[in-house]
Amino acid sequence: MLPSHNKLMEPGNETQLSKFLLLGFSEDPALQPLIFGLFLSMYLVTVAGNLLIILAILSDPHLHTPMYFFLSNLSLVDVCFTSTTVPKMLVNIQTHSKAITYAGCITQMYFLLLFSGLDIFLLTVMAYDRFVAICHPLHYTVIMSPRICALLLLVCWIISVLNSLSHCFLALRLSFCAAPDIPHFFCELNQVVHSACSDTFLNDMVIYLTAMLLAAGPLAGILYSYSKIVSSIRAISSAQGKYKAFSTCASHLSVVSLFYCTLLGVYLSSAVTQNPHSTATASLMYTVVTPMLNPFIYSLRNKDIKRALKTLFMRETRNLSVDPSQ
Repeated sequence: MLPSHNKLMEPGNETQLSKFLLLGFSEDPALQPLIFGLFLSMYLVTVAGNLLIILAILSDPHLHTPMYFFLSNLSLVDVCFTSTTVPKMLVNIQTHSKAITYAGCITQMYFLLLFSGLDIFLLTVMAYDRFVAICHPLHYTVIMSPRICALLLLVCWIISVLNSLSHCFLALRLSFCAAPDIPHFFCELNQVVHSACSDTFLNDMVIYLTAMLLAAGPLAGILYSYSKIVSSIRAISSAQGKYKAFSTCASHLSVVSLFYCTLLGVYLSSAVTQNPHSTATASLMYTVVTPMLNPFIYSLRNKDIKRALKTLFMRETRNLSVDPSQ
């Protein structure tokens, strides 16, 4: 029985454990320049748009409020979230390589889980912020004090870090009989786990449990917050008052809807179809498209952000037009 016990520890198999192969969207060489250009464009737009939101909030004292504090953190997380996957994909296309090291795959998986968790928790905290602002306006400054905001952000980070570490530590215990093919453009947790040749029961249980607690739980909190917000808005007598109250949370509601709908689309597509490339395409929506669209949603639907961006651009234009010698 000893040879079978040591089967996974043979030298040939040890070298195979050093890397995974990310298959991406298409293996057609003719499509690679198009995919590279598309992803590079989306990545640059995502980074530029979210950094502009952060700069606008930092530069405008009127936006130094809990709502925009969490929005700036959401924008920063979106930049980090996209930077975890897209640069590696672009490098692989340019070098005509599909490989990612074992350590690189686990690291990428850790940061993907970390930043996706932060996205969910920040959207939940922002819903709570709107709930307090609309349903308890007289107590808003006390409930959402700077200390409480910092504490809420810290809790978001702690839970996200612990969730990421738990999945990654469980993934490290898995054995892989060969260099696995991942039908994705990044190391997606479910794909990595199910490419193992050892028992994945514990991993699957933790994945389902955390999905219920860390995705469905925050969603329930968001829905509860908005049910109370809708009730409070309906109690406002004037139409102008109703519009003003709803406009303060319209952007957040749009972002929440986009994030959860794309996330739901990923898991429905993976459950309905057996085509892994369809799941990869669906994953593109919440890993790249959603972070790219968030700045546009907030800048187009939020008067404060539009005013801050306009002021920022005018200030930079004025600075550039000044003669440096003067």
